[in-house]
Amino acid sequence: MAELKIPVESSGGFMMLGELFESDQFRKCMRYMFNRDEEGNVKMYFDATIEVVTTKEVKICGALGPCVSLRKKNILVSDRETGEGGTYIWKLGTLTSKTSMAFFFEVGDMKPHPGSAFFVQFITRYRHHNMRIRKRVTTAARRWVGNKSPELTAGFDQEAAASVMARLAIYRTETCHARDVVRWLDDNLICFASKFGDYIQEDPSSFRLSSNFSLYPQFMYYLRRSQFIDVLNSTPDETAFFHLMLNREGVVGSLIMIQPTLFQYSFDGPAVPVLLDIRSISPDVILLFDSYFNLVIHYGSKIAQWRRLDYQKDPNHENLRKLLEAPEQDAEQLVSERVPPPKLIKCDQHSSQARFLLAKLNPSVTQNSTYANGSEIILTDDLSLQDFIDHLQTLAVKA
Repeated sequence: MAELKIPVESSGGFMMLGELFESDQFRKCMRYMFNRDEEGNVKMYFDATIEVVTTKEVKICGALGPCVSLRKKNILVSDRETGEGGTYIWKLGTLTSKTSMAFFFEVGDMKPHPGSAFFVQFITRYRHHNMRIRKRVTTAARRWVGNKSPELTAGFDQEAAASVMARLAIYRTETCHARDVVRWLDDNLICFASKFGDYIQEDPSSFRLSSNFSLYPQFMYYLRRSQFIDVLNSTPDETAFFHLMLNREGVVGSLIMIQPTLFQYSFDGPAVPVLLDIRSISPDVILLFDSYFNLVIHYGSKIAQWRRLDYQKDPNHENLRKLLEAPEQDAEQLVSERVPPPKLIKCDQHSSQARFLLAKLNPSVTQNSTYANGSEIILTDDLSLQDFIDHLQTLAVKA
């Protein structure tokens, strides 16, 4: 997989990571690839190109995704090579409704006037099932605003920004050491917080981020700890697969890969989202953990004990049965909707398989904590999210 990643991605191909060709996972992926519509046509188009045209105030820097540039050998080129404005073309072997690409632009040397407009046009050509060429033109118009304009804050999409930064990070891992990539992410985050945060210089306690920015540092924290950057526990083939999937997934799927979701099931009511934190583990709850590639159903120690016993004799066995079935039904739905399907793992609290969950949780309580209050602990020297945010605030408010 590590050797085939580049030709597969450049040609718009599909890659899956499995153990056996006879597995249900492999068969499901094959059915998905050759799925047909009502007229019997495969649900994908071929021989596609995307042409990007901009006004002279904007530089085209490149694109990342299942494509290849028709002008340069590398996918993401420097500003110096593209120049200001102009046209750029990328080739895609296949095109589907889920194809996702990230385009990069930069303000040119000509200083625009606030209030004036600029344009970015996407011209997509592809071959339809009837062998005819179709063209779709999408033109986006935007206004220039000043550096301190409130419109910058109102228009910032922190989820999309995290997805794009993740693509840039894995692009850099191809030529840089993981420690250098983490340092690059940290430097960019510090500059971001220093520019868009509200604070008094040299006073970290005064640091605040508006709601449109508040989750972005959290996304960067989990990206630094993810298998996309920290590859020590992955084989080269697994790393290649993870990078390829992140580079072609949309914003929602990318965010689940970066910061997995965690839902809690209990007798108190329906499933509720909880923090991706070690404190969310409790003996009397069930957790459903979704990292896109893995689904983990984690049973608390009390729930696990009830599962092993004959809970049919319990007067509340009907409520327990519903509690046990709810996360399994939700997990089955996620497995059926996602391609390639994630690996489903069922584990009890303190079991060896629980490591798939513990490795992704925020280590807010560790062996070095002075007060755990009966909580689970994680044996690690990694920074917790709170310590990471505290360090970020200290560096951002420096003069």
